[in-house]
Amino acid sequence: MKSHRDRRRDDRQPSPRQDRPRQARQHEAEDRPARQQEPAPKPAASQERPAATPRVLSRREGALPAEKLPLVLEVQPNADYALLDSGAGRKLEQYGPYRIVRPEGQAIWQPAWPEKEWNKADAIFTGDTDEEGMGRWRFPKAPLGETWPMRHDGIDYLGRFTSFRHVGVFPEQASHWDHMAEMILNARRPVKVLNLFGYTGLASLVAAKAGAEVTHVDASKKAIGWARENQEVARLTDKPIRWIVEDAMKFAEREERRGSRYDIVLFDPPAYGRGPKGEVWQLFEHLPALADLCRSILTPKPLAVVLTAYSIRASFFATHALMRDTFAGMGGRMESGELVIRETSAGRALSTSLFSRWVAS
Repeated sequence: MKSHRDRRRDDRQPSPRQDRPRQARQHEAEDRPARQQEPAPKPAASQERPAATPRVLSRREGALPAEKLPLVLEVQPNADYALLDSGAGRKLEQYGPYRIVRPEGQAIWQPAWPEKEWNKADAIFTGDTDEEGMGRWRFPKAPLGETWPMRHDGIDYLGRFTSFRHVGVFPEQASHWDHMAEMILNARRPVKVLNLFGYTGLASLVAAKAGAEVTHVDASKKAIGWARENQEVARLTDKPIRWIVEDAMKFAEREERRGSRYDIVLFDPPAYGRGPKGEVWQLFEHLPALADLCRSILTPKPLAVVLTAYSIRASFFATHALMRDTFAGMGGRMESGELVIRETSAGRALSTSLFSRWVAS
C-alpha cells in the first residue's frame, strides 16, 4: 500500500500497518498510510465493545479457478510520475512539478545518479522531528504549500505532504486502475464498483470516469474529505460516487444482509488497525472472512475482485491460495504476484506490494 507504524498518523486515521514488513515485500514501508483509524488508547474492560460473532468459514466446493503466477505488473516512468533513481535506502521521485526524496528500505543497492541530481529535490522527508504535518519535510529551494496539483491519465487530483512520508497516491496501483477501467469499458453495461479502504479516491475516480457507479469506503472522515476534494479537482462531481465513512468489514457485512451486490470489488487492507468505533483488524486473522464477504456481495455476472497487500510477512503464494480457495466454483482465473515501479536511471524494479486478483474472464 512496516516499522512506519510506530510514527504518528496524519489525517487518515486509518489502521497502522505491522512493524517490520517481510524483507522483499515492504511496500513503500515508510510511506503507506495506515488504512483505518489511528489507534486509540484501549478502553477500560467495562467500556470495551462486545466481540462480534466470527464469520463461520468452510472450504468452498467446486473447481478452483485457473491460475496465473507469478505475475509482475510494472509501472513505467511517465509525465505524471517517475521513479527517477533509488539506492542507499532512499528513492528520488518526480510527482508532477516536484522532485521528492523519501526513505525506501528496499533500495539496498547504490544510486545510479550523482548526488548533484538528488540535491535538486524540492522536498525531502527527513523524519527527524516528532512534529506533525510539514515538520517532517524539508524544502531546500522554497517552502511549499501542503497540497499541489497532480494528474493521472487525465484525472486531476491533489498531492499532499503528510506527516508520514506518503503524498496521497500510490503509483504502483496504476496497473490495477488501468485493468479495471478496461473491464468497465468493455462490459458495455452498467457496472457497480466497491472500493474498500479507498483512502484518497484515485481508484474510485478512475472507475467513475470509465462509467461505473462507485461506492467508496474508508474509516477516516479526513480521508473521505480529501477524496471528495479530489473529485471536485478532477471535475467529476457529476459522476455517481457514494462516499462512506465506515469500517470496511462492517460495511461489507451490512451489504451482504441488504442484498447489495457489486461487479468489481477492490480491497486494500492494513496489516493491523482499528475502525471508527474501536473495531480491531488483524490481517491474518480477518482477511479470510473479508475475502469471503467480498465473494458473497458479487453480482451474478461479476468482473473482478482485487486484493492488494502491503507490508506483511508473507509471500503472494499465501494470498493466492486464500483467494483461489475462496473463489472455488466461480470459474475465471486467479492472478497473483507483485506490483513494481521501474526506475528511470538504471532500469531497476522497485517492488512495492503483493496482489491477488480474481478475474471472471
